[in-house]
Amino acid sequence: MKSPRRTTLCLMLLVIYSSQATLDLNLEAIVHPLILHERELPGEEPLRQRRAVATGSPAAEEYTVDVEISVENASFLEPIKAYLNSLSFPIQGNSTDRVTDILSIQVTTVCRPAGSETWCSCETGYKWPQERCLHNITCPEHGSSLPGHGCSCLKGLPPKGPFCQLQRDVTLRMSVRLNVGFQEDLRNISSALYRSYKTDLETAFRKGYSILPGFRWVTVTGFRPGSVVVTYDVQSTTPSVELMHKANEQVIQNLNQTYKMDYNSFQAVTSNETKFSVIPQVIFEGDTVTLSCENEVLSSNVSWHHVERHFDIQNSSRFSIYTFVLNNMTSVSSLTIYNITQRDAGEYVCKLILDIFEYESRNRISVMPIRILANEEMKVVCDNSPVSLSCCAENNANWSKVEWKQEGKINIPGNPETDIDSGCSTYTLKADGTQVPSGSSGTTVVYTCEFVSAHGARGSKDIKVTFISVGANSSPGREVHEVLRHVMEVSTVQSTTGNSVDTSKAQEQQANLTITPDPISVSEGQNFSIKCISDVSNYDEVYWNTSAGIKIYQRFYTTRRYLHGAESVLTVKTSTREWNGTYHCIFRYSNSYSIATKDVTVHPLPLVSNIMVDPLEASVSCSGFHLIQCCIEEDEDYKVTFHMGSLFFLAAKEVNRNQVCYKHNFNANSVSWCSRSIDVFCHFTNAANNSVWSQSMKLNLVPGENITCHDPILGVGEPGKVVQKLCQFSKAPGGTGSPVGGTVTYTCVGSQWKETRNNCISAPINSLLLLAKALIQSPSQEEKLPTYLRDLSASTDQVKHEILSSPGSLGAIINILDLLSTVPMQVNSEMMTHVLSTVNIILNKPVLSTWKVLQQQHTNQSSQLLHSVERFSQALKLGDNPALSFSQANVQMSSMVIRPSHPKTYEQRFVFSEADLWGNVVIDRCQLGDLQPESSVVTVAFPTLQAILAQDVQKRNFANNLVMTTTISRYITTPFRISMTFKNSSPSLGEAKCVFWNFSLANHTGGWDSSGCHVEESNEDNITCICDHLTSFSVLMSADSPDPGSLLGILLDIISYIGLGFSILSLAACLVVESVVWKSVTKNRTSYMRHVCIVNIAASLLVADTWFIVVAAIQDSHYVLCRTACVAATFFIHFFYLSGFFWMLTLGLMLFYRLVFILHEASKSTQKAIAFFLGYGCPLAIAIITVGATQPRGVYTRKDICWLNWEDTKALLAFVIPALIIVVVNVTITVVVITKILRPSIGDKPCKQEKSSLFQIGKSIGVLTPLLGLTWGFGLATVFPGTNLVFHIVFALLNAFQGLFILLFGCLWDLKVQEALLNKFSLSRWSSQHSKSTSIASSTPVFSMSSPISRRFNNLFGKTGTYNVSTPETTSSSVENSSSAYSLLN
Repeated sequence: MKSPRRTTLCLMLLVIYSSQATLDLNLEAIVHPLILHERELPGEEPLRQRRAVATGSPAAEEYTVDVEISVENASFLEPIKAYLNSLSFPIQGNSTDRVTDILSIQVTTVCRPAGSETWCSCETGYKWPQERCLHNITCPEHGSSLPGHGCSCLKGLPPKGPFCQLQRDVTLRMSVRLNVGFQEDLRNISSALYRSYKTDLETAFRKGYSILPGFRWVTVTGFRPGSVVVTYDVQSTTPSVELMHKANEQVIQNLNQTYKMDYNSFQAVTSNETKFSVIPQVIFEGDTVTLSCENEVLSSNVSWHHVERHFDIQNSSRFSIYTFVLNNMTSVSSLTIYNITQRDAGEYVCKLILDIFEYESRNRISVMPIRILANEEMKVVCDNSPVSLSCCAENNANWSKVEWKQEGKINIPGNPETDIDSGCSTYTLKADGTQVPSGSSGTTVVYTCEFVSAHGARGSKDIKVTFISVGANSSPGREVHEVLRHVMEVSTVQSTTGNSVDTSKAQEQQANLTITPDPISVSEGQNFSIKCISDVSNYDEVYWNTSAGIKIYQRFYTTRRYLHGAESVLTVKTSTREWNGTYHCIFRYSNSYSIATKDVTVHPLPLVSNIMVDPLEASVSCSGFHLIQCCIEEDEDYKVTFHMGSLFFLAAKEVNRNQVCYKHNFNANSVSWCSRSIDVFCHFTNAANNSVWSQSMKLNLVPGENITCHDPILGVGEPGKVVQKLCQFSKAPGGTGSPVGGTVTYTCVGSQWKETRNNCISAPINSLLLLAKALIQSPSQEEKLPTYLRDLSASTDQVKHEILSSPGSLGAIINILDLLSTVPMQVNSEMMTHVLSTVNIILNKPVLSTWKVLQQQHTNQSSQLLHSVERFSQALKLGDNPALSFSQANVQMSSMVIRPSHPKTYEQRFVFSEADLWGNVVIDRCQLGDLQPESSVVTVAFPTLQAILAQDVQKRNFANNLVMTTTISRYITTPFRISMTFKNSSPSLGEAKCVFWNFSLANHTGGWDSSGCHVEESNEDNITCICDHLTSFSVLMSADSPDPGSLLGILLDIISYIGLGFSILSLAACLVVESVVWKSVTKNRTSYMRHVCIVNIAASLLVADTWFIVVAAIQDSHYVLCRTACVAATFFIHFFYLSGFFWMLTLGLMLFYRLVFILHEASKSTQKAIAFFLGYGCPLAIAIITVGATQPRGVYTRKDICWLNWEDTKALLAFVIPALIIVVVNVTITVVVITKILRPSIGDKPCKQEKSSLFQIGKSIGVLTPLLGLTWGFGLATVFPGTNLVFHIVFALLNAFQGLFILLFGCLWDLKVQEALLNKFSLSRWSSQHSKSTSIASSTPVFSMSSPISRRFNNLFGKTGTYNVSTPETTSSSVENSSSAYSLLN
């Protein structure tokens, strides 16, 4: 609006009045400015209405009018506001004829000149509505609200409104956490604590939130645990994020710090800001339903939740969530539910999050089933009279159409008539004698009426109509006879049109075929299926072919037989243009063929894998440009756009030979996202309105000052930045524009881009890779594969010199072989020769250096290659050839066909003279006799493959022999024994282990596994392996452990078995001795606890050793232990060995307790409870957690032995870590004991002191080492590679005889035990002498300070001086504890 020249200020007043008269206001905007001069005071004459832009309906009692006032002097503004504020409302009309009362007058909008422009801003509490902000130019705002919540200033007054509107109040449901302990009184609203918290918090809240616009009130609504969460409500107009943060800061400043309010825990939830809509409003099962949330808050962080199912909704095949920003003013999130069911009914929550604000909206939807009413059965006499079939929908829905279909042996069409408004449809039939001859009387045809809603729901009802011929005998028996006779006389070939051609009168059954009725029109990359149904089940053959006669391979279709029929379904998961055409479904019954046809239209659309994007990733200056492009190898009519977030740009098309590129020069200034990463996608749409998205292109927007590298192709970059580039768009040789594949990696070093990795694929190999990807989706794989394998062999031979320096080409060839090996068809001898020729080239010794580059990239392509050769070998069909052999420098193959009459032993020998390796494979004839006749046995040997296959998981074992792969063309279910002999190429390296390559190990990247294999014989010349399954085998040599067949290996086995036997006997003897002397040696608390520990250590080790030796004996005899028994054995061995360790820890801690806490005394029950908790509770928890975490995945035990797994799950750490921690703790305790012993005593001579100290140190170490498990410390040395074999021997000796040590040092060396045994079993004479000796000993006890030895032990417990601790006068607890501590050792 343009104001008069003298006007300097324009006001908009909002007048609300009530009227009893019917108003007839012209709603067009009529402007009559009222000019107030300086001499005119506000209020001297009434303000007059100048603009009416809103009114109530004639029946309304309240009206709202916008009034515009223009004044010359800006100083009039405040007097006008003051005058209006002084008015008392309502202002009543004429007292004699009250028609109108003015209820309120508010200043909403003020327009001021700003240079050559006029800025119209809203008064406090008012905002321009959203539509004004969208269509008018905004000016700088002085106070902002949440993004998207309108604006407060426009350039110019809109001529037709609407104007500034009152901001509605919102109630924020807020919460904040207090980091203090929760007290139950906070749940009681009448408690003093509750009232105190509520008062203090509300005071702080009011002071803080008073700065919010339109603040009304705040109230605390409750408290809940965690620590203390305060919930409260705040009412105001919608605040900005910045203002809310400022208010929260003031709340904390105004609150006593003892409440420890957490600033980062503020949350605000509002439920009245989001518009929630559902389309359609009436929902039926099968509909596609769209739920939409619209919010003026700009945020893409939107989530959806189903309340009743407690289900966070994510994108899937049935749910699609799409969130975008509309016109930079509104956030819109749409949830689309496809094929909705009644289970999807319920309450849905749409939640938008922006900073601390949560905007939540809820809506409940109901899903109704479609019910169709109709007569289910009818009989129709074929006299040419019209008969109507009727269907009506019980639901009143917006039906888009009603379809009628029929299914039966005769075809009698009708005329449909549908009344959409009433929801009913009729189908009128006229059947005469020619359509239903007497032979077909009694035939039933099923008519189906299907109602289709506008949103995809479908509901149908079947009506069975039985047709009776005129004059037909009503006898049911005769009707059946006539029908059977008719079927037996006629054999037809049927098409989709229902026409039939009489082919013979043979006594053969005909089949009526029904094929998918709807037209099939898809785009490349989409899936489709065709269902063909036969009403006869006893067919001889079912197959599909094209109109050109090409037979579709069986992998693309499935066939199922039912009691009264059969069906075949052709399914294509990824369609290409090769699937464009006509397809025939053929059911063959002897010499009769039933055929149904279906046309398929496939529209061009690039596959995601065929869209080449540039850049994959790039850095762009915030003020710069960068070219983005998507290229394809075809010129079709596509609409292509680039998308980033909610923005999109049209692409410019550029054709270069056979390549078409769509480009856009991205301007970073067009977005306000500096210092952010954005994902850009190409969107291709074809003529059928189907579309595909490319992979993402990542653009990193960076400030210009950080950029050091500049390049016109690679772009800009910061130091250390790493980017990848498709080779055809890179600076690599032959890159730009050429049909090469792969990627190049560049790094920004200094001010230059440096190439750090080149994985480019040469043009011939890349073309073959693209063809291979297309071939596996082709309907004519069988015809194309032989030619393709020949071309692959020839191309690989041509580029064999490039492979030496091209890891990308090598990897591409492996990927090609992997793809082609998955084609499920038989391979002939010529095809197999081409495969092995290709493998021979890529396994050449000079290529091994290129393989190492692939290994450094952590690829599993060596495993891929081996798996591909296995699949090709399994698919080999020798036919009439009795055997096929292939011999090259890097691969050899031998094979044999199993004849049904007299199978002979399969024996093959492979010799590689250059590699100086040989190997034999033998399968006994009795094994082959169980195979199906004409099966093929194929063995392929590789001399260099072992160098590129990974080491075993421990990285300590390596293969240095042949890798031999043996396969059989038919699936084998029973254990299959195979014998292999390898040359022992490294007899000095240590233990030989027979292994096979397990493709499922290491997250399906493959690894060596010894399950089901063992060494039958090993000498300096050869190694013989026996395995009970087939796959790829080799021999691993371990340099860290001795060969089991060697003298040292046998010695270790003997030590282990004899030592464990002695240990079991010794531990049993220890328990017997303890039971005999128990009452005599447990008279005081310390001795009692010591012997409790000894008994439990012995019992735990006894059970563990027994389990261990039984399982080891079974497995060393090559018997197979069932998996359940192996798991149980591993669990008990793990648990009882851990129990032994934890009881050793308990014993060590008790010793430490007696040495250090001399004055502290715990009760026997307390000590006993702690001991049993440590001794059995902790090991049981560890063992249960270990088996529970690993056994569900089948990786609790190792493949070859019954012990904790290491390769897959590192479950062994559940034993190693607790054991080593206990060893470290007990070593520390031993050091403390030795330190105490070495502390000098008063009055000792140096010579005597030295001798005594050495004796006590020796005795302490001898006692504590077996009792505290310190011998297991030697086991640490055996873990590391390259450990000297001496450590293996020492570790085996010490731990195998640990039970004997415990019997000697823990039990029999104890003087009290000796005394008790002597008293128990000695003769009376000897007992008399012993009594005398003990009485002498009593007069001079061991603990007497007069004895040098006892003085050292008293020093052990911190006692010094020359007093005698055995005198009756010395009864202090410290002395008692010191003596008790000593009893732990003796």
